[in-house]
Amino acid sequence: MHKEPNTQNISLDTLFELSEFFKFFGDTTRIRVIHLLLSGEMSVSAIAEKLNLEQSVVSHQLRILRTANLVKPTRDGRKIYYSLDDEHIGEIFNTGLAHILHKKRV
Repeated sequence: MHKEPNTQNISLDTLFELSEFFKFFGDTTRIRVIHLLLSGEMSVSAIAEKLNLEQSVVSHQLRILRTANLVKPTRDGRKIYYSLDDEHIGEIFNTGLAHILHKKRV
């Protein structure tokens, strides 16, 4: 069972980190990559093909997402596959999406 964090005594540093964390969700290309990776691990070339983007664009966004610990790489020989870092990333994406869809219905 998921336990909610105690939000009463959060330091300013932690709130700053949270603000920085959410900035990584503020780019449409990164959101598209995260959305795609919800279905599972993919290579850069597969992501680029599915999103109709250049591999260099996808690689750049994956580098940003990796630095933010939102995705993780797995090497298989010469190929690198990317997946979401953990289940929280999908939960955050899905919660935000549910909020947007809810507001569109209201």
